[in-house]
Amino acid sequence: MALSSTIYSFDVDLADADRGVYETLALRLALHPSETAEHLLTRLLAYCLEYEEGIAFSKGGVSEGDEPAVSIKDPTGRFRAWIEAGIPDAARLHRAAKAAGRVAVYTPEDPTRALRRLAGETIHRAAEIPFYALDPVLIAALAAQLERRQALSLSVSGRHLYLTVGGRSLDGAVVEHRLG
Repeated sequence: MALSSTIYSFDVDLADADRGVYETLALRLALHPSETAEHLLTRLLAYCLEYEEGIAFSKGGVSEGDEPAVSIKDPTGRFRAWIEAGIPDAARLHRAAKAAGRVAVYTPEDPTRALRRLAGETIHRAAEIPFYALDPVLIAALAAQLERRQALSLSVSGRHLYLTVGGRSLDGAVVEHRLG
């Protein structure tokens, strides 16, 4: 019998001073049996850091087939932004860059080695794709206190994240990397 996904609910008070975005978000995310808590939280933070009208998580919960982990579509259904969590392969990034006006990748790992590997590959508009490394200590601390229903406050200033979860304050940087 196949394992089913576990649903997590997040109430997020988002204050992104870098982009002037101030929202209260009620989000439900499915944790696929093959997915780690760190990957789920990377998807959550990517959604918050990219939040704008038309944003949505993929239906499958994780990046599957032709769908990104998070996307922003225009009213006609065309991709405006394709947002990945983790480090996708070159073919996926190439396809994403052709399908969307903007591509971004969020990872809780140092992407340096993966970027070196991807540098020799054919990727459409590769130089335009930012790879955002989320602080792995921050992601691990969030994962350690992950609950099925959780309220959190997220403030962003100077690409630095300040979170309050369960009365505990956490913070960490978001560091941008590029191919080449």
